[in-house]
Parts: sequence; C-alpha cells; structure tokens
Amino acid sequence: MEIRGERECKECDHRWSYYETGSVSCPQCGSLRSVGVGGRERHTATQTDLDLSAHRSAVGDGSIRDAAPALKSDLRDYVRQTGYIRGGELLPLGDTPLAAHELLHAVDVVARSNRPTDDEQLYVISLLQRADEGERLAPDAVPDSMTDARGLAYAEAIDAYCRDLSTWLDDNPNPEVRTTLETLSNHRKRVEALDGAVSLSESEALVEAAREIHTALVDDDLDALASARDTLAALF
Repeated sequence: MEIRGERECKECDHRWSYYETGSVSCPQCGSLRSVGVGGRERHTATQTDLDLSAHRSAVGDGSIRDAAPALKSDLRDYVRQTGYIRGGELLPLGDTPLAAHELLHAVDVVARSNRPTDDEQLYVISLLQRADEGERLAPDAVPDSMTDARGLAYAEAIDAYCRDLSTWLDDNPNPEVRTTLETLSNHRKRVEALDGAVSLSESEALVEAAREIHTALVDDDLDALASARDTLAALF
C-alpha cells in the first residue's frame, strides 16, 4: 500500500517518520491524534522486531515440544509482518527473516517427531539462540534430516521477497530484472513442489540470486544482474 511517510501530532505539532516508527502515536507526547502529511510512497515493511528470549527460557525450562506452539505463533506473526519496501525503497532479503522461516519449519519437525535425534534438537536450539540476532547457521551445521526443512523455509522467504520485489518493479519498471525475477520464482516454485527436497547448495544459490537482484537494482549494477542469471542458470 502507499502511505504518507510523515505524521504530525495534532496535540503538540511534533512531526516524525512513520516509515521509521510504524506508529501513529506521537513519540513526543504520546497522543494518538495525528495526521499523515507529505507525499505517499509504497510501504510494506512493518516495524516489527523478533525477540525469542522468552522462548529460549521456555525451552530451557521444559522441552522443544512444549514450547513449540507459542514459538511457532510468534514466528508466524513475524514472517507475516515482514516486508521489503520501506517508503518506496527496496530492502534486501536479510538473514533474520530467513532464520525465522527456518526455525519455524525446524521446530515443527522436532515437535511432530516421536523420537527427534540429538542433532535435530541441537539444531533447533542453535537456531533459537541466533535467529533474532540476524544469524543463520552455515550449511554444514544442518543435519541431513533438516535439509528439506531449510529448503522449504528459504523458498517461502524468497516467495515473500519476490512478491514485494514484483510490486516494486510495478512502480520502477525494469524488463531485464523482471525476466530474471521470473526465473528465480520458477526455481522457488520447483522447491516448494518438492517440499524443500533440494540440496543445501541450491537453497543458498536462490538466496544469493535474490540478493544479487537487489544489488543490481539499488546500485544499477549490471554485473550483479549477470551474476544472478549465472547463479540461476547453474541450477538447471
């Protein structure tokens, strides 16, 4: 949606950036009586933080299975609210959304398993410790039994990113990037059709391609676009 990026308080006349705060309440006096001023820009990046501290405590006091319902609920809220256009500016695909998607799938695997392995449980705990700090685990830290979970998680994260990227391209047409984005989307659909059953290297390649497309757009970098195409072509 297109939103006015600046708000003005009707009580104290203070102005602030809605794009930065995501709130209509005045940061100076707390009043909810404010109006939008200035021009409208495309905006999907809801201001939301991922805080997993309470869930880390819950796992420490109990089990992953017991903590799973509340954890999955908060992760779903976070990934649903995460957007990639801030006041008309296209944002990159960050590590925190990727890690959140991955943790959501990984904890579901462990919670549904009758006998999760030590490696699987350690993997979930490692993700839980790092996801809200914007850290992803290296591919060699992923247990074989969790490869599909990561593949599906990354495909879902890339799907959300591609939707916003496509919207951004509606306002900023670029036929060459649009074609590359369609290729990325086709690969993403293939991963989802396979329920994530692709190699870890392919999952990483799709993330890299999405980031290269972003670089190509924001930096007007033709080399980055060529690199994204090469990355995707190597997957066939």
